[in-house]
Amino acid sequence: MALGGGGAARPGRRGRRGRKGPLTEINVTPLVDVMLVLLIIFMISAPLLTVGVPLELPQTDASAVETDNEPLTVSVDQQGAIFIGEGETSFDDLAARLLTEAGGSEQATQRPVFVRADGRAPYQAVARVMARLSASGFTKLNLITDTAPTTTPGSAPAAGG
Repeated sequence: MALGGGGAARPGRRGRRGRKGPLTEINVTPLVDVMLVLLIIFMISAPLLTVGVPLELPQTDASAVETDNEPLTVSVDQQGAIFIGEGETSFDDLAARLLTEAGGSEQATQRPVFVRADGRAPYQAVARVMARLSASGFTKLNLITDTAPTTTPGSAPAAGG
């Protein structure tokens, strides 16, 4: 009776026929976990990727500037040294380097330029940089500052000595 198809002779075979085929669904849980971790890392590190020249910006009551184009950033540090992005440049090479940084075309001068100057930088250095940029054809110049802490109307700032 070995040829007769008894169920006890081959129990594993019947189980294989009962399945419809190999499992083809992809488990996306690990992918979602990795993507969430990457999202958190980028959310934390993105604010740290701003311009790397450390400056102490002056404080004003002005609001934030809204722009559609990617701005070019020129920084002036406490000693009056000029930086485009993170690279230092001389005053004579400022316009040429900024034009090449902007793309070199005539439309490049229409990109906004953010001038970040340390609050302790000499006024003459900041004024010269802005005048050179204006004379080079850049028309959208923005002087970047920190927003001052809000004070109540009637209260005067504390005098320090």
